[in-house]
Amino acid sequence: MPSTRRPTYRGGSNASGTGARPPGGAGTDVISAAKNAEDTAGGNAQNPRNPQGTSGKEPGNVLSFPEPKGKRRRRIVLSTIGIVAVLMAGIVAAAVYSPVLALRTVTVEGTKMLNPDQVQAALAPLQGKPLPQISEEEVTALLKPLVQVKDVTVKALPPATLQVHVTERIPVALVKQGKTFQLVDVDGVQLSTTADAATVSLPVIDGGSGTLPKDLFQAITAVLGALPADVLARLSNASAASADAVELKLVDGQTIVWGNAGEKELKARVLSALLKVPADPKNPVKVYDVSVPRHPVTR
Repeated sequence: MPSTRRPTYRGGSNASGTGARPPGGAGTDVISAAKNAEDTAGGNAQNPRNPQGTSGKEPGNVLSFPEPKGKRRRRIVLSTIGIVAVLMAGIVAAAVYSPVLALRTVTVEGTKMLNPDQVQAALAPLQGKPLPQISEEEVTALLKPLVQVKDVTVKALPPATLQVHVTERIPVALVKQGKTFQLVDVDGVQLSTTADAATVSLPVIDGGSGTLPKDLFQAITAVLGALPADVLARLSNASAASADAVELKLVDGQTIVWGNAGEKELKARVLSALLKVPADPKNPVKVYDVSVPRHPVTR
């Protein structure tokens, strides 16, 4: 780049620096160069003591380099992620606490013994609560007093409906208590009571003259819980002399020798198949023995 320095001229001086011309002539003119303001601002001439041409004292001499593309890209990505995270947090907070999603309707499915109104009444404390804040554990805890409920699943249907699917306990027998009969499931949970056993197509657990021991009761209910509904409906009563000697009675008087509660699913399938065999009037079956399910016996 061409220099902007302008040469100036002055007369030669002697060694003493007095400015007098040397004898014998006009003297020798000396050409010198001087920096102007533009040189100082626009660029630094190299100095033997500072080969890089920077004085280190003037801020105008500091060079500025552009930010690397990779670093700028990372900064933009991180900034974008931060903004998105803040927006998502705001959206989630608005959804969780928004009154727009407040519960107003509860629908109930899967009830047979229970009335849907009973379930809705038990869940009344949830009314007005935002759907995202309602958990399945909370619903289960509110329905715990309803002994007929074995399990429950919930589904939120925005903006204001909660769908509740109830899995009820399955009654397997009647237990006589005085003049009433208790309807119980396989775990022995009392589901309801009735004064007339004939109104329920379930076997009556016979405890004899005393209270049935817990181990015998569990053995009987485990067997009854394995039977299909059509077989269960044909039973009149169930008893057990021991946990290995469970017996069932059909309504027509036939006896089923079950044995222990082992392999109860296989025994149930074998018994169901035997009961479907057409009866032979000449050789009526009085006993179905499935205590050894792979070798059943009828007599």
